[in-house]
Amino acid sequence: METILKAENVSKRFFKKQALRGINLELKAGRILGLMGPNGSGKTTLLKIAAGLQKPSSGNISVCGLNIGSETKALTALLPDRNTLPRWMTASDACSFYADYFDDFDSGKARDMLGFMKLGATEKVSAMSKGMIEKLNLTLTFSRKAKLFLLDEPLGGIDPVARERIVSAIIKTYSEDSSIIISTHLIHDIETMFDDVCFIKEGEIALYGEAEQLRSEHGVSIDQLYIKIFQDL
Repeated sequence: METILKAENVSKRFFKKQALRGINLELKAGRILGLMGPNGSGKTTLLKIAAGLQKPSSGNISVCGLNIGSETKALTALLPDRNTLPRWMTASDACSFYADYFDDFDSGKARDMLGFMKLGATEKVSAMSKGMIEKLNLTLTFSRKAKLFLLDEPLGGIDPVARERIVSAIIKTYSEDSSIIISTHLIHDIETMFDDVCFIKEGEIALYGEAEQLRSEHGVSIDQLYIKIFQDL
């Protein structure tokens, strides 16, 4: 099975703050990894390094056997933790923008996903709720033919109905040829889709392994395991 992402002793320092310390993980094709930890634990930093937006201070990270660079950016699709689309854009404008910017953008798939998400093509970002904007950004991300999808807090601050639609879209888009990393601290709603889980605490891996094996070993759900690990923070 192809290795999609491999991190080897990855550390990142911002001035006096050590954001990541010696991260080691490997993600195979066809698997969904839950990347979990409280705010400030290093989740977003790790995703940005994997996406090629930041460089590690030490260690190495690769996508499909290639060191992070221009080649891996074409294999990686990042859903950021905040909206970056201009408010004047319509959903259709956003799709056209992505089609111009990314060679692997599938406009037909984007149209289908807009329908699935119940988003109007002519609706402006300025008129959308937070949940609708999240669904639009997810549509744009998953309409690329990427090998690695990086989702940074895709469920944060949105209502349960939008959350369910987003979870359904993630499952619908799942492919055995690619892998997904979902950074979240809202675990209860989505832990059943995780093949692997990685708990990050203060920039270090506190626990990492197959989700089902960890449930069996500890006798609790992933959600309950999260509470055990981080209850003192």
